[in-house]
Amino acid sequence: MPPDRSFGEEGARLSYGGYLRLPALLEQQEPQSSVPDELLFITVHQVYELWFKLLLHELEGARAAMVAGELWQARHLFKRVHAVERVLVEQVEVLETMTPQDFLEFRSKLAPASGFQSVQFRELEFLSGAKDPRYLQRMRNASAAELARLRSRLDEPTLWDAYLTALSQRGLAVSDEEIMASLLVVARDRRTHDDLWQLAEDLLTHDETCALWRMRHVQMVERQIGTKSGTGGSTGAPYLRERTRLYYFPLLWELRGWL
Repeated sequence: MPPDRSFGEEGARLSYGGYLRLPALLEQQEPQSSVPDELLFITVHQVYELWFKLLLHELEGARAAMVAGELWQARHLFKRVHAVERVLVEQVEVLETMTPQDFLEFRSKLAPASGFQSVQFRELEFLSGAKDPRYLQRMRNASAAELARLRSRLDEPTLWDAYLTALSQRGLAVSDEEIMASLLVVARDRRTHDDLWQLAEDLLTHDETCALWRMRHVQMVERQIGTKSGTGGSTGAPYLRERTRLYYFPLLWELRGWL
């Protein structure tokens, strides 16, 4: 008697569409107008949120690996994070195939919805170290569960906290007064601390790629709406351009000046 199989056409127990829940997924794109390009707009932003979900998952794993001293695993996960973040940057080009005229045909339907209200994006910023409790008051449309997630992110360790734990496990000082000296030890003695140096570079790449995405995003917004205010009530492009100066790990950038 042939062995029982639960995969492929023989088993017929789980289909591609069933596993991915495609019917439910493909019903989530509901344009508010009859403008053809609104489907593009919705799809791109929903895909962003799926990538944000994956990034949160992988960065949580990298944080846990650093705390556990498994730096090889943290580096493996950061490699995936960087690949996803490069996709985020490149994805802006897809949105830019929409002309300003096409966007303006349905933009009024979006208010007061705005990318500013992305809870997962704020979670990514908080997890990466850019914690700002003021966003909780500004997320007026967030659900109780979403606000609870943001509060949790404010209270939990950041990626930088996890890196400091990895440094301390190597016997390096991590107080505010001594951290730069420890970073210099790591940078200057790569024979001993190359794994810590490479991990710091992974953090910096995460920081840099996120900055690239913010810059690419503001350029797209300026190309689409110029200096118009955002649909969520922000100043639009000026607010976004101000955010391009955000750094998650300022000490790693400052370290370059000490080398």
